Amino acid sequence: MKIDAPATIAVAADHAGWELKDRLAEHLRANGYEVIDLGTNGPESVDYPDFGEAVGSAVAAGTAALGVAVCGSGLGIAMAAGKVAGIRAATVYDETSARLARKHNDANVICLGARLIEPERASAAVDAFLGASFEGGRHVPRVHKIGAIAERGDGTARRIGPTHPRSTTWAPKNDPDIDAVLSAELERQMTTVQLIASENFASPAVMAATGSVLTNKYSEGYPRRRYYGGNVNADTSEQLAIDRVKALFGAEHANVQPHSGSQANAAVYLALLDTGDTVMGMSLDQGGHLTHGSPVNASGRLYNFVSYGLTHSDERIDYEAMADLAREHRPKLIVAGATAYPRRIDPVPFREVCDEIGAVFMFDAAHIAGLIVGGVHINPVPYADIVTFTTHKTMRGPRGGTILCTQEYAKRIDSAVFPGSQGGPLDHAVAAKAVGFAEAARPEFAHYQARIVSNAAALADALGSHGFRLVSGGTDNHLLLIDLRTFDADLTGKVAQEALDAAGITLNRNSIPDDPRSPFVTSGLRMGTPSVTTQGMGPAEMAKIAEFTARVLRAPDDEDVIAQVRAEVAELCAAFPPYDR
Repeated sequence: MKIDAPATIAVAADHAGWELKDRLAEHLRANGYEVIDLGTNGPESVDYPDFGEAVGSAVAAGTAALGVAVCGSGLGIAMAAGKVAGIRAATVYDETSARLARKHNDANVICLGARLIEPERASAAVDAFLGASFEGGRHVPRVHKIGAIAERGDGTARRIGPTHPRSTTWAPKNDPDIDAVLSAELERQMTTVQLIASENFASPAVMAATGSVLTNKYSEGYPRRRYYGGNVNADTSEQLAIDRVKALFGAEHANVQPHSGSQANAAVYLALLDTGDTVMGMSLDQGGHLTHGSPVNASGRLYNFVSYGLTHSDERIDYEAMADLAREHRPKLIVAGATAYPRRIDPVPFREVCDEIGAVFMFDAAHIAGLIVGGVHINPVPYADIVTFTTHKTMRGPRGGTILCTQEYAKRIDSAVFPGSQGGPLDHAVAAKAVGFAEAARPEFAHYQARIVSNAAALADALGSHGFRLVSGGTDNHLLLIDLRTFDADLTGKVAQEALDAAGITLNRNSIPDDPRSPFVTSGLRMGTPSVTTQGMGPAEMAKIAEFTARVLRAPDDEDVIAQVRAEVAELCAAFPPYDR
């Protein structure tokens, strides 16, 4: 993956390299990069291992995308940086060595010798490093072997770097069955295209927190109001998550304890509703979620849900019909949000009708939270009384949920989460949420979200050129829905999903508006671009994915076609390894 501005680059040097380090930092800033300067900043004698470790740690933690370190020769500081788990540090001497370190060795830190390289050549080497991308292919297993060296020795798996998801977990070497599962899943993720709209690749730092020692702690209650002792660190972690997410969304209050988006929604209902109360939500078969009143979900069994949906003409939310239903049924709560709706959702009509009839307005932003933070979807927080969302999907954090609300509802929401609907929070997940929220606050996150949307639009256009009809005619968020009936009247979502899965393209069958087929069979497919965007893919790759999809679905039973596409998909994925970030 090529590292383009805006991105954050960590720089560090000892006393022999600080002047060159400063020049390189100035060069990076002039080219639009964010720079974390870890010192040193003068000629006083210091120890290069301290600064090698500092730049390596910044990259390993995800604070910086890549690192540049300088000492007299570039050798000692490279040795130090390379001792940090997950760091592949390379001493480089010119543009060629810098470019190859990235292309062939997936280096994430380069080191230069201030006594051996002129400043202009050093700047050119840094440019070559940042402008290159890991080639993947035959180099992937070799880079993995570099990381695997850290696993050998005492028999305990150690963190082995961002190119391997076990860089952030303790691999169960005493359980070969599960170890085999993890290895197989790693292989699947690295060789197939992930188009599930609700999935993403979490950063190594998020996965590290998820697999941390906080999994051992019980913390019933809230920061500084716990029922168990020993929570000083859990309190700090949770408060960081709360403060960071409030700042991201501009919210008055946040609860970061829900284990999932569904549990977040259930807690809101518990806080505000009595059994049998009337609620409005988007119909599941029109793009809503199970928790928006589906009769097979607790929400539909405990409360009287009235469903709104889409217009028949353009397959977009019928705001006028929604308002008319609200005036007729006068619900206590109106829920906006969707799980399979490819257009932006306007919170203003919901706010207006809620004010008119005296209802509470809840916005379920599970899918689009990252788009909101990135500024490519309107923020519902100023309009809604309560906003729920999941911390993975477009947010690219750990699996989990969060509730934002005004101060008016804060106490009721907190009581509904604990003790109302769950016991102790998952402290390791809360810490990972805090990490994810910090990542979302960086300037490059907005750039990433914009690319998610542009990739979805490019994928929609490419699919259209192959004869697929898209629900609502396209997309302006992270997902799209394909109506298979105009492509092949006999082709079902179930058959299409299975054929594409065999070809290395992972997505899900999905009902489309007024679908004549059952939810298990469906007439549609849902695609999303968060994961492939995280990998660094762009419009050219979206065109390839559309072509692969069309080729498979024209012959879903042809094993030769499926095998050929799977080989081409694997080749594409090798150029964009998901854990190369």
